[in-house]
Amino acid sequence: MTSIEQIASCVNGYDPNALPVEKAQEFIRRFVPRITAVEKLALRAALGRVLAADIISPIDVPSHDNSAMDGYALRGSELSPDRPTRLHIAGTGLAGQQFQGPVTAGQCVRIMTGAVMPEGLDTVVPQEFCQADAEIVTIPAGAVQPGDNRRLRGEDLARGQPALTAGKILRPADLGLLASLGQAEVPVLRRLRVAFFSTGDELRSIGETLDAGCVYDSNRYTLHGMLQRLGVDLLDLGVVRDNPQDLEAAFRQAAESADAIITSGGVSVGEADFTKQMMARLGEVAFWRIAMRPGRPMAFGRIESNGRQAVLFGLPGNPVAVMITFYAFVREALLTMAGATPQPLPMLRAHAEQALRKKPGRTEYQRGIVRQIDGRWQVGITGSQGSGILSSMSQANGLVVLHHNQGDVAEGELVDVLPFEGLI
Repeated sequence: MTSIEQIASCVNGYDPNALPVEKAQEFIRRFVPRITAVEKLALRAALGRVLAADIISPIDVPSHDNSAMDGYALRGSELSPDRPTRLHIAGTGLAGQQFQGPVTAGQCVRIMTGAVMPEGLDTVVPQEFCQADAEIVTIPAGAVQPGDNRRLRGEDLARGQPALTAGKILRPADLGLLASLGQAEVPVLRRLRVAFFSTGDELRSIGETLDAGCVYDSNRYTLHGMLQRLGVDLLDLGVVRDNPQDLEAAFRQAAESADAIITSGGVSVGEADFTKQMMARLGEVAFWRIAMRPGRPMAFGRIESNGRQAVLFGLPGNPVAVMITFYAFVREALLTMAGATPQPLPMLRAHAEQALRKKPGRTEYQRGIVRQIDGRWQVGITGSQGSGILSSMSQANGLVVLHHNQGDVAEGELVDVLPFEGLI
């Protein structure tokens, strides 16, 4: 098992007191383990699960050359380039049936979409291009080219060709693809199990009395929503008070029950609480100050209890910082642990509607509203960017990402925007 110190030695420029976002992401990528346990599911139950093995097509899809249109199947070589072509109709080919009988020179077959192409015919003229009576069809010159409107055997998938590769998160189109191969079951990795809880004596759960100086815990609800989007199994351990016994019990339960643990609060420099001490006592944990805003303090490592281990993500306590550190670090790590092959989140390029102040040397995430005006993407900031102002995340539809080496942004300058659509 690779230790934190060993990984730190492999990450160029590793400095736990001023760690760039990209270096923290690299560190996490090197550290997290992957799930290997496999189960077989019925096809309809596999949506959102991670494919455990390559799927090789056992058949050609389609299994025969077939028509892409309702129309008339013919030999492309018989089409006249400069005058109408007249052909006798030899019969009709229906979907699911093979046309029986020969088709001689000067003949065509009335054919339906999906019907097998009669032997020797290679072109389909859509019916709307033709004039036909009971026996003769007339095709105008230039209506189609030889080979048009014919689907070739195996053009979607050929027998023996990989249809889907291991690590793919199965989407509706993938289920349809597997169904087209006759797959009733699919091998998937077991779901990742994630435990999460909030720490702090000032926190109250919904339904409890809100005493002076106390606040309702919002972080567990945003975490629950973000984790649900990843399709993991969840263990909500609630609010854990700042005392050693409760914290140890929560960490041990989480480590023994889950693959990953997410906490919020208790990782800031100089906080007078037991969370950091308990993390360090029960496992191997690095405490980072990341060069980012919001979300500077973070803990990362592993917790162990009774021979079971779980990866730990100790996030800040401020609500916006929790969400941003989740998307910057935790989301990709959990997908990797689940056996998926995570793709970089798509960015928009948009023109800033106002000047933005930014110090080089850290990555900043500002809440924004992105819109298209006169065909041009623009983004404006939602107001105060304090890390405790969760309403700014609710109002926003994306994050303006100001990169590590970037400085001030002038009004109208292009910036990167991470859209929330499909993400939160």
